[in-house]
Amino acid sequence: MSFGMRIWGEGGQLQIDENAFTVRVVRSEVVSFGTQREIRAFSVPGCNPGNAVAIVIPLGNFDQALARQFETQMNHDQVEVANYMRYWGHGRDTASGSMRLIVMRFN
Repeated sequence: MSFGMRIWGEGGQLQIDENAFTVRVVRSEVVSFGTQREIRAFSVPGCNPGNAVAIVIPLGNFDQALARQFETQMNHDQVEVANYMRYWGHGRDTASGSMRLIVMRFN
């Protein structure tokens, strides 16, 4: 790779260079949905399914009987978050509330 960052330790030994595996958070925000089915898209330039991953983390307490997770889908230069399972025809449940979206790019 012709670009990147190098980090040396106190003894002068190279610790991390442009070929090292690293992960960095490129987007973090709270996503909220009501009771209607929705899909929201968020811009993440330079990210795609081959170099990034998106997750959601629930915020607060949830009723165990009604707890539902938002669904993420990593696309090219954007991530989509849905409050229902888009590709499961039998699922009629919709998640509501707030969750933290975290998009991480890796090298």
